[in-house]
Amino acid sequence: ERARSIAWTNRSAVECTPRLGAKNMINDAILSRALDSAVAIQQIPAPTFAEKDRAEYIAREFNALGLSDVEIDDLGNAFARRPGGRARPILLTAHTDTVFPLDTDLTLQRTADRIAGPGIGDNSLGVAGLFALVEALNDARIETAGDIWLAANVGEEGLGDLRGMRRVVERFGQTVSATIVIEGLAFGHLYHEAIGVHRLRITATAEGGHSWHDYGQPSAVHGLVRLAARLTDLVLPTQPKTTLNIGQIAGGTSVNTIARAASLELDLRSEDPAALAALVDQVGNLIDESNAPGLTIASTVTSRRPAGSIPREHPLVQLAADSLRALGVEPEFEKGSTDANIPLSLGLPAVCLGLCRGGNAHRPDEYIETAMLEKGLRQLMMVVVGAFELRLTK
Repeated sequence: ERARSIAWTNRSAVECTPRLGAKNMINDAILSRALDSAVAIQQIPAPTFAEKDRAEYIAREFNALGLSDVEIDDLGNAFARRPGGRARPILLTAHTDTVFPLDTDLTLQRTADRIAGPGIGDNSLGVAGLFALVEALNDARIETAGDIWLAANVGEEGLGDLRGMRRVVERFGQTVSATIVIEGLAFGHLYHEAIGVHRLRITATAEGGHSWHDYGQPSAVHGLVRLAARLTDLVLPTQPKTTLNIGQIAGGTSVNTIARAASLELDLRSEDPAALAALVDQVGNLIDESNAPGLTIASTVTSRRPAGSIPREHPLVQLAADSLRALGVEPEFEKGSTDANIPLSLGLPAVCLGLCRGGNAHRPDEYIETAMLEKGLRQLMMVVVGAFELRLTK
């Protein structure tokens, strides 16, 4: 509701986009370097909580581009500023972490129109988009109306709990007029509604024992899998879309040991905060009911991603949509869980954009289709430059 009350002045999104859309400022050299940068970033392992090496590479690239105020904070977020005029700044972000462990084989398969490998689209290409945007603006000698702050942030994946983006928004908050989040995949999709996410680690503990001599004693594994079966049998609403996923299960000592400990990781999501809260309560009740003599089952919250949105009619959303239309692409308006959850949950104008089309995200054979990168970068450039002309007033 707060977002609906914001008044925007000056040129509309429709007026802003054709001025840049008609002129292609993304040349072959920029495209080639963007892809090479994405490959270089992808080759640096960066699982959540271990993004340090990737952050140092990004900071070196920021310096090579001549950006100001380059730094890495204590979490591993890398920052830089492209100076502009006196208008309020724009914040441009891309997450650096991946879902893949440190020992993942990062070998790429590259053809004329496709690059495939772990994390290439999510989100190595997104980070490379930060460099490409600066390079394109520099080549075109565009001085923006205000500063552009760039943040390559940690902790978007897994149990990172958006900790990097939380810190970024704490730092910039109301000082920026808009936040633009870049993802390597999903070109043509505009995320302006953030779904809520609630994650739990559920643990089971028991005395354990020998599978033969102590047969009949409670088993942490048996108790946990019985609970897991009840969780997966829950009937969830389809409207609003609400989901439950058990992503990991671990526990036990050996095949002939009654397990003393076991755990699972549970992911709960919904488009509607009330539906998510109801599901969290249902899960809590099932956990309580699963406790038994000699068996203790408990849960710990590992992540909460807040919901939020700005309406489709919001000028920032319309700017992003008109930018796509100027490129001959009809936008798809989306709800999702991205770094944009944090600013959107606070009522701050934010959108999440994709640079390429691709698929198999979070799989070793993840891929990007490079033909769309030119339009993806052109869209990004139009949104960044156009956002300065949508002056936010309170």
